[in-house]
Amino acid sequence: MKGFSDHFNKAPVQLAPAKTAVIVVDLVNDFMKEGGSMVLGGGMAVVPPILKIVDAVKKKGGTVVYIKDNHRPDKTDAEFLIREPHCIDGSWGAELIDELSPDASDYILKKRRFSSFFQTDLDMILRENGVETIIVVGVVTNICVRSTVHDGFFNGYRCIVPQECVMATGDREQESTLWDIDTHFGYVMKTDEVLKIIG
Repeated sequence: MKGFSDHFNKAPVQLAPAKTAVIVVDLVNDFMKEGGSMVLGGGMAVVPPILKIVDAVKKKGGTVVYIKDNHRPDKTDAEFLIREPHCIDGSWGAELIDELSPDASDYILKKRRFSSFFQTDLDMILRENGVETIIVVGVVTNICVRSTVHDGFFNGYRCIVPQECVMATGDREQESTLWDIDTHFGYVMKTDEVLKIIG
C-alpha cells in the first residue's frame, strides 16, 4: 500500500531558460560570514554551485533575483518575538556577501518575512519577465527557502531546488524539507542535472 506522499505523478521537468528565474535567498553576511549575528555553519559551501546556476541562467537570458532578509532598525518586527534580531536595515549583516556580483540586469529585493513572496514585488517582477519556472537557492532550506518554494508553487510557478545549492539548520531538516518539496511542491534535483536542462 502506498504511503500518503507516494501518490504523485511527476512528468520529467522541462524549462525554457529565458522564462526561468533564479531566486537567491538570503546570502547575507549575518547568515554566511564570521561575525554575523546568526551564522549557518558551513553555509558558504552552497555559494560555488549557486554561482554556476546563476551564470547559466543569465547566459540564456533568464532572470536573477537576489533576496535580502531585512528588518526595521527600531526592531519592531513580529519575527523578533521568536528569533533574535538580525539583518537590520542598513547594517553590514543585511548586505549580500561579497562573493555575489549582481549587475544592472539583476533584481535585489528586501523581505521582512520568511517567504520571498510575502508582501514584496517578487511575483510582479517574475510576471513582468514572463517567468514560468523558478530555481530557488540559498539558505536556509527549512525556513526561508521552503517558504519561498511554497509560495512560488501557490502562485503557479514550476519550482526547482538544486540540492547542493541549499543548506538547512541540520541534516534531518535538510532531508525532510527536500522530501516534502520533491513530493508536493516541485522538483529537487542535483545541480548538474539542473545545469543540463538549462542547456
